[in-house]
Amino acid sequence: MTNGPMDRRPFGGEPPGWAESPSMKQNAEYTGRYVVLLDQRETQRGVDALRTSAGIASVERVRGAEAEGVTEMLQRPDTSVLFDELATAVVEVPPDQRHALVTTAEADPTIIAAEPERMVYATVITEPQRTLTGFFPTYRSDEDEVSRHTRAELAASLGPAWDEQNTTWGLQAIRANWSTLTGQAVKVAVLDTGVDTDHQDLTGCIEATASFVPGETVEDGNGHGTHCIGSVAGPVKPDHAPRYGVAGEARILAGKVLSDRGVGTDGQILAGMAWAVSQGARVVSMSLGAVVEPGELFPQTYENVALRALERGTVIVAAAGNESRRPRFVAPVGRPANCPSILAVAALGKDLATAWFSCGAINGAGGEVNIAAPGVDIFSAAPDGTYQTLSGTSMATPHVAGALALMVQAHPESTAADLHTRLLSGAYPLPQPVADIGSGLLQAP
Repeated sequence: MTNGPMDRRPFGGEPPGWAESPSMKQNAEYTGRYVVLLDQRETQRGVDALRTSAGIASVERVRGAEAEGVTEMLQRPDTSVLFDELATAVVEVPPDQRHALVTTAEADPTIIAAEPERMVYATVITEPQRTLTGFFPTYRSDEDEVSRHTRAELAASLGPAWDEQNTTWGLQAIRANWSTLTGQAVKVAVLDTGVDTDHQDLTGCIEATASFVPGETVEDGNGHGTHCIGSVAGPVKPDHAPRYGVAGEARILAGKVLSDRGVGTDGQILAGMAWAVSQGARVVSMSLGAVVEPGELFPQTYENVALRALERGTVIVAAAGNESRRPRFVAPVGRPANCPSILAVAALGKDLATAWFSCGAINGAGGEVNIAAPGVDIFSAAPDGTYQTLSGTSMATPHVAGALALMVQAHPESTAADLHTRLLSGAYPLPQPVADIGSGLLQAP
C-alpha cells in the first residue's frame, strides 16, 4: 500500500483545484489503439479482414485463461490481441490506417464495431481513512468527543441510527445480516486494482488471481480493489472488525485491470472480462469507468461483450460514476455502466438519500441507473492487514455483486436474465426519482 493519497484523477475523483462546474469535466482520454468486436460465428473471417483491409499486421489469438501472455502482448506496439471467448480484439492501428479500419468495419459484416480505446479509472470519491487492525471505531480517533457526538446527532436526525459495532451500516441497510445465505462456492470476479493476497480476512476467499497491468503483480498497491473485494466476500465473523462482507463464502476471482494509480485501459478491462468468463464467474463486479457527455451513446463493444457474457450465465455490474455535484448538477451515468446489459449501481448515504456525487439517468438508450446501494462511509479491508473507509459508487457496486452471489447460491440454475429480474424486483422502494436510484435500495435475498 502506498503511503501517499490515492490518485485523484479518476472517473469520479476530485483532482486538486477542481471547480464545481459541469463545464470543467475531464475530457475523454484515448490510447491510440482501437477495440474491435467481431462476429462470433465468423471470427477468423473478421481477423482476415483486419489484416487485409485495415493493415493490422499481427493478430495474436488468446484464450481468457492465458492471463500472463495477454499482459505481455498488450505491451507490444506492433501486436494486436484477440480474446477468443468474447471475439473482441485490441488492435494497434497506424495513424494512416485508422480511416481504413473504420471503413472496413462499416463495410464488412464480420466486424460489428470498431471504437477508439479509452482510459478507465477507479470510481472512488474520498481519500482513504486507514484503521489499524483492531476494533472498528464508529468515528475517526483523531476527532474530539464533542465532534463525535455532533456527528452522531446529525446522522440520527437525517435517517436511521446505525449501530456498527457488529455489522456495518451498509450490510444492515441491504439486510445482508438477516440472510442465511453466504454465497458458498459462487465465483465472483472483481476487476479492479488487485488484492492484498495476505490480508487475514481475505486469504480464504481468493479462488484465482491474474494481473492484466503490464509490469505489476496482482498485489494491490492502491487499496481500492482490496476494499471492493472485502465488501463482496469479507468474512461473516472477522476477528478484528465488524462484519463488512455481503457473501462471506463466495469465491473471488481477483483480476487486476487498473494500476496501483487506479488507472487502466479498455483493453485491460476487456482482457479481465474474458478471463473472468473463462474462469466460470457468475458475477463480474467493476468499480471503474470513464466519463461520458450528455447525449453520448453507450460503447458497442462493452455492450456486446456483456450480452455474450449474459448468454454464458454471467451478470456484470458496474459503478454509475461520481461526477455529480448534487443538487446543482447531475452527471450522466459513465461507461461501461451506461450499457443496457450492464447493471448500473448508484450510491446512497447513511440517510438513504442519493449520494451527492452519484451519477443519474441523463442519457437514454442504456444510460439509466438500475439499482442503488450503500456507498458513503463504507468500511472494508485495506492492504497490509488493515481497514479503511471510502465513499463512491465504487463502494456501492460490490454490495450488489455480493447480493447476486447470494441469489446464485439460492437459485443455482437461474439464467443471468433471471438474476437481473430477481435483483431488481426485490429492491426496496425509496422516494427518490427512478433516474437517481433505479428500482430502489438493494436487498439481500
